[in-house]
Amino acid sequence: MILEQELEGKTLSPQEVRSILKTDNKEIVELCKRASILPRKNSKGQTYFSYDEVKNLRKVQAMKGASMPPVKADLKQPSAIMNILNSLKEMENKLSNRISKVIDEKLEGMDEVVVELIRCKTDNETLRQKIIDLNKEIYQLKNDLNSYKPVGLGFYKKKEKHIWE
Repeated sequence: MILEQELEGKTLSPQEVRSILKTDNKEIVELCKRASILPRKNSKGQTYFSYDEVKNLRKVQAMKGASMPPVKADLKQPSAIMNILNSLKEMENKLSNRISKVIDEKLEGMDEVVVELIRCKTDNETLRQKIIDLNKEIYQLKNDLNSYKPVGLGFYKKKEKHIWE
């Protein structure tokens, strides 16, 4: 009895608590949560436990072996919350379906537009090549035309082309 009174005022370090409970820090943290014990810190910032807290931790540890339920028990959500969640999920599905439908309708004619655009582009390239060919032909015809010199009375004489010109 005297020994317990002396121990009640004593503080225990985490190392002493580990040796008393024969466990590691992780389980001590879990036991503290189950017993609703918050470890305190001294003026030096070191964590300590009181003797009574360690007694409570030992009780919780013994009860844990007797299949104590976990701290965070899975509670069933009330039906109102489930109804709200279901209606939100349903609304999300409806919105995504509507958006998909609108996008599909807007893009429906795009295939034909792309095909027409490609056809126009090839036609444009063909016409551009024809213009280049016609410009070459005009250049040659102008050269031929310039090779004729007026003689008089509306007659023209073709000037001979030399190879070096």
